[in-house]
Amino acid sequence: YSAPFREKVQEWIANLSTVSDMVDGWIAVQNLWIYMEAVFSSGDIAKQLPQEAKRFQSIDKNFMKITAKAVETPNCVQCCCGNDLMKTLLPHLTEQLELCQKSLTGYLETK
Repeated sequence: YSAPFREKVQEWIANLSTVSDMVDGWIAVQNLWIYMEAVFSSGDIAKQLPQEAKRFQSIDKNFMKITAKAVETPNCVQCCCGNDLMKTLLPHLTEQLELCQKSLTGYLETK
């Protein structure tokens, strides 16, 4: 039944798969960001881990950038599929947040 629309259907399948991946990545970043934001906004641990606090400031800036971009583009498919910023920044933010978390865990284990 879909033969006349096969190309369009395949395009939608690819786009929806991309949206699913992006939303999963966004949720992972957001969960780590919420945790780290609470830790590094207190100031005490930020003083003990200045390099990680600086890394988190950069993460925060980039997370706010993609959040603003998502607000500008409320159509989820357009936001996820037509935006290279999301495709490149989300994996980078995940990696950087995991580094922060690893350093924080190491610091807390020494206490």
